[in-house]
Amino acid sequence: MLLAVNGTLMRGLELNRNMLDAGAKFSRQAQTAPCYQLWSINDCYPGMLRTNAENGAKIVLELWEMDAAGLMYILEHEPPGLTVGRVLLESGEEVLGVLAEPYLVQGKPEITSYGGWRNYIKANQRGRA
Repeated sequence: MLLAVNGTLMRGLELNRNMLDAGAKFSRQAQTAPCYQLWSINDCYPGMLRTNAENGAKIVLELWEMDAAGLMYILEHEPPGLTVGRVLLESGEEVLGVLAEPYLVQGKPEITSYGGWRNYIKANQRGRA
C-alpha cells in the first residue's frame, strides 16, 4: 500500500528512521489536491486537514510503499493527534496518509501558504539566521 507523509517522516527529516524501520520504500514525491490546510504543531511537526478548495491548497508530500505491519508500526510511533486517513492527490488518486485530528491544530499557526513542511522549516531557519 502507499502511505502519504507530509512532515518529519519524509526523507532526511527527524523521524524518517521510523519509515525505514517499518520497512517502507520511498516511491515518489507528490502533491495533494488543492483542498488541504497545514498547521505547525509547536514547530515540531505539521498537522494536515482536508478542507475545501476555497480554504485549501496543494501540499507537497512523499508517497511510501509499505505493508500493513509497517503501517501499524508508523501509527504506534506517531505523536498523539496524528492518525491515518484517505488523502486525495493532485492526480485524483486517493491513498492512505497521515492527517491531524481537528483538536490538534486548534490555536496553532496555520502554515498552508508555505505549501509544505520543508518550505516552512526552511523559511524558519532563514528567519533565525
